[in-house]
Amino acid sequence: MQPHAAQPASWIQYAMTAGVLAIVVALRWRRMSRVTPLRLERLWIFPTFYAVVAVALLATRPPVGLAWLFCAAALLIGAALGWQRGKLMRITVDPETHALNQTGSPAAMLFILAIIAVRSGARYALEGDNFLHLNAFAVTDMLVALALGLFTAQRIEMFLRARRLLDQARAQSRISSVAT
Repeated sequence: MQPHAAQPASWIQYAMTAGVLAIVVALRWRRMSRVTPLRLERLWIFPTFYAVVAVALLATRPPVGLAWLFCAAALLIGAALGWQRGKLMRITVDPETHALNQTGSPAAMLFILAIIAVRSGARYALEGDNFLHLNAFAVTDMLVALALGLFTAQRIEMFLRARRLLDQARAQSRISSVAT
């Protein structure tokens, strides 16, 4: 009887998670169309903070054996995903003031939702005795490494592209002022 009693509880947990996720996505989707200032000098703050948290988590209970290799692979995968997500962000430069602005991309939001879906599928696949013989700590370490790669590469891509756009706008401005 107990296995049947646990079944509805897990569905309730999934339903609550889906409900919270739907609310968060709806709120983010609404805010996404707003143009917000992009400050190049602040792009390093969040990845640095997260790197400190990641190092603290990994130092508390370091991965063992092949888990280090999986963490390195997750970091690289996260960096590739982050670079792609950074490319999805819209960055504009005001031609007169050279102020940088960013607008969230619906594709970037869908990209994050796809990552969440893959993570949920992986969690389901790793429940119980799995073929990789990974425990919950190893999976958590890999997700921390994946997120670190994602956040860092996204900010690096945005920084490089914003700086290139800003340099182009300044060069265009100089050409315009010389021509007049």
